[in-house]
Parts: sequence; structure tokens; C-alpha cells
Amino acid sequence: MSHHSAFELIRDEHIAEVNSQAQLFRHKKTGAEVLSLVNDDENKVFGITFKTPPEDSTGIAHILEHSVLCGSRKYPVKKPFVELVKGSLNTFLNAMTFPDKTAYPVASQNLKDFYNLVDVYLDAVFFPLLTEETFLQEGWHYELEDVNAPLVYKGVVFNEMKGVYSSPDAVMRNIAQHSLYPDITYGKSSGGDPKAIPDLTFEQFKAFHRTHYHPSNTRAFFSGDDDANQRLAILDDYFSQFERAPVDAEVGLQPRFNAPRQIVATYAGSKEEGKPRDGMVSVNWLIDPPADREEQISHGMLSYLLAGNSAAPLRKALTESGLGEGMTGGGIGSGMRQPMASFGMKGIDPADAGKVEALILSTLEDIANKGFDAEQLEAAANTFEFSLRENNTGSYPRGMVYMFNALGTWLHGGDPLAPLAFEEALSALKAKAQDGHFAREIRRLFLDNMHRTTVTLSADPEQGAREAAEEASVLETVRAGMDAAALDATQAETERLKALQEEVDDPAELAKIPMLTLADLPRESRTVPIEKSNLGGARLFYHDLPTLGIVYLDLGFDMHVLDAEMLPYMPLFGRALLQTGTSKQDFVALTQRIGRTTGGIAQHRALSARQGDDGTAAWFFLSGKAVPDRMDEMLAIMGDVLLDARLDNRERFKQMALEEKAGFEARMIPSGNAIVDTRLKAGLTEASWVSEQMGGVNYLMFLRKLVQQIDSDWPSVEAMLKTIRDRLFNSGRMVVNATADAALWQRVEASVGQFVASLPNRSHGLVDWQARLVPQSEGLIIPAQVNYVGKGANLKALGIALTGASSVVLKFLNTTYLWDKIRVQGGAYGGSSRFDLTSGNFSFLSYRDPNLLKTLDAYDGAAKALNAPIGDNDLTRSIIGVIGGVDGYEFPDAKGYSSMWRELTGTTDALRQQRRDEILGATAADFKAMAEAVDAVARHGHVVVLGGEAAISRANEKRPGLLNVTKVM
Repeated sequence: MSHHSAFELIRDEHIAEVNSQAQLFRHKKTGAEVLSLVNDDENKVFGITFKTPPEDSTGIAHILEHSVLCGSRKYPVKKPFVELVKGSLNTFLNAMTFPDKTAYPVASQNLKDFYNLVDVYLDAVFFPLLTEETFLQEGWHYELEDVNAPLVYKGVVFNEMKGVYSSPDAVMRNIAQHSLYPDITYGKSSGGDPKAIPDLTFEQFKAFHRTHYHPSNTRAFFSGDDDANQRLAILDDYFSQFERAPVDAEVGLQPRFNAPRQIVATYAGSKEEGKPRDGMVSVNWLIDPPADREEQISHGMLSYLLAGNSAAPLRKALTESGLGEGMTGGGIGSGMRQPMASFGMKGIDPADAGKVEALILSTLEDIANKGFDAEQLEAAANTFEFSLRENNTGSYPRGMVYMFNALGTWLHGGDPLAPLAFEEALSALKAKAQDGHFAREIRRLFLDNMHRTTVTLSADPEQGAREAAEEASVLETVRAGMDAAALDATQAETERLKALQEEVDDPAELAKIPMLTLADLPRESRTVPIEKSNLGGARLFYHDLPTLGIVYLDLGFDMHVLDAEMLPYMPLFGRALLQTGTSKQDFVALTQRIGRTTGGIAQHRALSARQGDDGTAAWFFLSGKAVPDRMDEMLAIMGDVLLDARLDNRERFKQMALEEKAGFEARMIPSGNAIVDTRLKAGLTEASWVSEQMGGVNYLMFLRKLVQQIDSDWPSVEAMLKTIRDRLFNSGRMVVNATADAALWQRVEASVGQFVASLPNRSHGLVDWQARLVPQSEGLIIPAQVNYVGKGANLKALGIALTGASSVVLKFLNTTYLWDKIRVQGGAYGGSSRFDLTSGNFSFLSYRDPNLLKTLDAYDGAAKALNAPIGDNDLTRSIIGVIGGVDGYEFPDAKGYSSMWRELTGTTDALRQQRRDEILGATAADFKAMAEAVDAVARHGHVVVLGGEAAISRANEKRPGLLNVTKVM
């Protein structure tokens, strides 16, 4: 097949593992490289990547990643990226900064939409406007609202990275990485250190783009069912506008240490008297670049063997040691030229860091001497092989995973096709595994590798205040160096930037951004085949879908048979089923059995308000996947874990409780907006109240008490767990959800029916949980430099009824007013609104926010913004964006699960079509209706803030009684 004349074809071969014809091209004029995968995937992917290794920690690559999407030559508006978020059918749209590269991937199932996304992105990266105002907004600037006011730093990336550096886990990752690579780019913070970001100048920023964002430094990627030659024509339109240029962006190799190193540091965190376990320790190694695909897979499989599940020997040794609350690190990463490996623990006494290090090294030594047993190796090999063949990438488009796999070698001059294949490498590795390969690798990669660092972190209660004082001192020094004219100029610059941020784009320029029309959108909702019947005494939902030879099975149990005080136990109860063993097998043998014979067995809980009433759909699921020949074994395992799990295993349960607590505390800062949202809604509806008990701040408080109760009153805990099991696993209150093509299901249906019939069929009435719905405004204190600010209410309780068109209004609100007020002008990383039509719950949320009261004021101003006239293009874009979310891409297993969940929540296909019609028919009247709703939230809503003590105290000083304060961490 002929190809575009501007490109030279370097490689052309079929890769069966990804069912693609892979073609590698080089642009003749500029040297740009293009990997084009031609396949039948309707979820088309494009990505363009540049090598961007930073020389310092000013965050230059990160700030540039934000800034190129703020207007370009062809699309000279303030936020073309946001216009795409608002008004495209994308299945993925983002940009990412890595330690050595910056990537811009997009994906869409709609061809016209896909080409639109590609064009906007190409113009953005090669011809961005990059104004100084964009640099100040996205990077950093001095803000002075009044000549007598204190000088402060503002900037989206500046505040984003303040949030990152507030997380102890992130601090540990940064220090560990930098400790291994002190002499090369990986020793710098590619995201940006808030202490260094203000050193970056606009001139350096512009020069970095000029040097690195050039076709000669480009790796472009396509995957999907679009026309292969059209891909090259699109790229040549941009590439041909440049001449070939030398770009020095190679990542050098870190010279090796001749002896291990120790690093001791602190993070901003609180200490509790009598509880010294505020520390973390990580043992880290630099690994040589993998030589080939076999070594890549070997790294992944070795990491899995050592620490990939609770039964893996290194993870087990650490968690059972009693030295800490949970493991950190998971083995060998794959994102850098010289990979990094880490194993460690959190929740330790810093004085025990040496013991943890010694335990890691002695356990590795022991495994290297004895090797892994045959069952471990078989389980790991089957787990990896099943995952590679299934190729289920979840919410990520498959093509994007292919792109990042290829970049691992491609970026550094290697073969981009090699990481896409696996058959030969996996076969060779499985043979080597039987001959002690992994034991030898432990010695080579870890025990004999002196390029090792051990990092110990401990909490410093004064560090947050000290760093804030240091920043204030720097700013005071800068301010003291300004004369009256300079102060006036800084204030004027602040006002000018705010004025520019508030300017509205020219409608004619906005109209240049390509978009679909409403006529391009399908009018009918997508449906999933479903057959409803009974099987073995339980309700059956069956979905006849192509599943590549795999049967997906979900067993659901109604949690309404449980008492309210049982609900907080459910996350740990679910873990205990799979991680405590049975009367016949300890949990190590059970884990290996699952790995050897299935594609995985997992548990989770699902919660939602139900359609048509105030009730809650609350279900516990045990899910598994297997090929038909292994289905009987998978069902046997499911039966064992449901009915015979060792719920009397006190030590194991305590380890899980400590891990759960440590994991929740680690999520507080990176997931602060989700925690605020859960807390905010807990006083509004039963479903949200249950969610708070099983995953909110209340759950954290429960875990802290539970850890103590396990020691003081284990019999009561054990009795509770066994009561939950006896009530919950009842075929009379059970659903079975199966997804597979008809031939597969025919082979296994009888076995599934026999299994369900064998389960207990006890009668137990449904329990009224009598949820205590008391909304209140709260300030939840954590050691953080940024805030997460929420405000919300239940619109149904306020007498407000909305339609599916409300999602169109919120798409507009999130991508215009809230984006501008909370992110662009406020400097937060993000701001949004959410509304659940079923429950009536509405919330405003901010993420990594330097403000508190200003953000609440912005929320209260949303009604005024929605009362302004809405243009036809804005309305159309918002409708398109919502339909894109409604029609998001799903793999067959996800389609089957979604269909089941709609059944359990009462969401009929007729209701879905009604909502779709309301979305497609949205008008200005719907904006007025939502304006009234958010005005009611402004007047009647309550507030939840997760943030630093100083910020919450200042808010209460300015508005007395605003927040009831609780110290969470």
C-alpha cells in the first residue's frame, strides 16, 4: 500500500498481540517519527509527545504543558482546551508531564470529532500564543490587591504543586526518586517545586518551547480504524512548516553509586502524644535499562511475585512484621530510561526505619536463596498472561496504553514496536522461570546492586508553619525592595491580569474551533442486550456480548439485610473474604489458587439512590473472570471465600485494618475533593450517608477505633464479621450477572446455576437504617497548604425539580464561570459542580485551592452567571459534551455491569431515552431553572472545607460561626 510522499516508511509489520498493522514512519523534512497502528478499534487515539527533560525544578515543562492549551495561532482564544472539554465526544482528552517527556493524547469514537481534536492539539503544541499573561496565570506571579496588602504568589501550577507537596506519600516519592538520580534530569522535579517555581522567567519559558516543541523532537502516534494515509497528511500539514533542527533532549545515564546512601527528611504533619508511628521508610534502587521485551515483562512479573498481592512474600513479611501500618512502593517502575524500584512501609516509628530496611534486604536474600515455589510462579505467569491476552484497559483507550508502552523504548532511541508484542518474550520467560531466573534476578537487581538509597521520613508539626513563614519572608523581602512606583506597577499588573481573565473571547474567534453539530449526534440511547430470568433461586441478568473467550460473572448481595452499625465493617469484611484464607487453605495458597486458575476475583460495594423513591440501592459484589474450562474452579473458589473465609484470623484482620487506615490517610490530600463531596452529601440522603460510613471521614474515625478494639475486644469484632456473613450471603437476596457470548454461556450456565442453588437461602428481613440526616457546615483540619472547598444542598428537599437538561447547564457552568473564577482567577487547580438527578444532591467543589471565602463567594455568584444570555454555540457545545459522556466507551464486561446496575437502581431504557431527549432538547429556559436552583444552594446550602488550620481559622474569624471545626489529621 502506498503512503504519503512526505514520509519514509521505516518498518511495516503485523503485530498479532495488538491485532494491528504497525507502521513506523520518519518525516523526510524534519525527522519527526510517527508510529501508526491500523486496526479495527473504533475508539481512535492520537498522541503527540516531546522529550522535555528539565534542567531544574522550576516546573518549566509542566507550566508549558498547561500553557500551550491556552490559545494558538489558528484558534486564538483563551481556552480552546476547555472548549473541547465542553463540546466534543472525546473518550479521552488531557495532557501529562513526566520526568522526561510531555504527552498530549486524545481519543474519540466519532471520526469527525477525532479529526477536530487532532487539529486543535497540533496547532496548540506547534503554534501556541504563549503570552506573558498565560505564563503568569498558569505558572506564577506576584499578586497585590492593594499597595498596603501583603504580596502573595498565585498561579495554577504553583498551587497544584503546593497540594502535591502537602501529601506525605508524594514527598516520599519525590525524595526517593531524586536520591537515586542526583546528577541527571530525574533528580529534578518535572512538576515543579513551589520553592523553585518563582525562579522561572518568561524568557526561559518561551525558549524551552522554541527548543523542545519542534517536529525534530516529536514522537507522534495513531491507533484505530481511521484512514492511515489521512493521518500522515494531517501531520505533514504541520511538520512541513518547519525545517529540521538539532534538539538536545537526550536523557543521560546516572553514574552508579559504589555504596548505598541514607537520607533522612521530614514532612509537614502532626504528631500524637504517645503514638510515634508517623514515619515512612523507602528502600530504593536504580535499575539498568531493560535490554528487550523479555526483560521488561520480567521486571513486571518479579515485582508481582515479590509484592503484587497480599500473599506475595515481601509484602507479607512487611505487613506481618508489626513494624508499620502498610507497605509503600511496589517494585520496579517502567516510566524512566533507568527504572527505579522501591519497597517500604508507612506508619512506622522512624526509629524502626533500620529494622524495616534490614527486613526488606533479609527477605530478598531469603527468596534469592530458596527461590519461588512452583505454585507462585504458575500463579504469576497465568495472571500476567491472562491480563496480556484480555487486554482490558478499563477506562483508558487501548490505543493510549499502546502509545505509552511504545514510548518507553522509542523515546530513548529503542524499538517502539517491541513493547507491543509479548508472545515470544512471555514463552521464553516462562521457561526460564522454572530454572531459577527470578531468584537470580533478585540478586542481580537488588542484593548485588549498590546503587541503593534508604529514605526515612518523619512528621514535623512545625514544618507547615515554618515553610509558610519562609515564603512570607521571601515575599516581604521582595516587597521591601519595591519603591512606590514598583508597588503601583505590581498592583496594576494584578488588576490587568484579572481584567484579561474576565474578558470574553470574540465569538468569531470561538467559532473557529471545530465542532460537531447536533445532527451528528445519535438520537437514540445505546442499549445493552439483557435477558432477565432466575437461576438457582437468584435473579439472573445475562448479556450476550463478544468477550474474547472469557466469562465475566458478578455475584451481588443486598446489603439491606445488615444493621446500620455493620456498614462501616464492609470494606474490611470484603477484603477479609479474599485475604484471610479458608479452613482448607491459608491466604497465601488461596491467592495462588486464584492466580493459577482465573483471570482474577475481586470484591466491591456499589451505592446509589434509586429511581422513583427515596431508597438506596446498596449491594456487595464478588466478581470473577475465567475461561469456560476454568469456570468450575472459579465457582469453587467463590464458594470457599463466601462461606469459609477465616474471619477468626485476628492478626491478619488487624494488618488489613492498619493498611486500610494508612491508605485512607494517604488519600486525604490527593483525593480531598472526593472526601469533601462525600462528607457534604452525608447529611442529605440515605445513600450518601451510607457512603460516608463506608468511605468518608466517619469511616476513618471508625477505623481508628476498630484498630484499638481488635486488641481490646476481638471476640466482638469476630462475632460482627460472622453475623455479616450469615446475613449477607443469601441466595434469596442475590443477583447473578453474566456477560459472555451465547456459546460460552451455554457451556457454563448449568454450573453457575448449581453453584447458586448450593448457597444458603435464609430469610432475613430488610433493615431500616434510620440514617441520621443532619447537614452541617464543617471545617476539617489536615496538614495542607491548600484547601478543598465544598458547598451543597439537596434540591429535591428545596422543592426544585429539574430534568436531564441540567447536565448541559452544569457542563457549561463548569467550563466557563467556575473554570474562570476558581482556576483562572482564583489559582486553584480545579473547580466544578455536580448534580445527581436521581437523589437531588447538588455540590460545588474545588481542588487544591489557595482560597476559601473567595471560593464560597464565587459559588454564590453562579446564579448570576447562569442568568446571562446563552449563545447558540455555547449551548450546542455543551449538549455535545454531555452526550460524549453519556456515550462513553465501555468494554463488554463494563457494558454488562452497567446494564445490571441500571436494573438495580430502576433506571429503565425508557427513562434513559427520556433523559437523552431532554439533553438534546436543552434550551435557555433550562439555564434559568438551574440559576434558580444554584441561588437556592447559595441561600440554603451548607459548607464543608478540608484544609489547613490557619485557613479555616481565618475564615471563622471573618465569618464567625461559619464552620464547626474538627481536626482530622
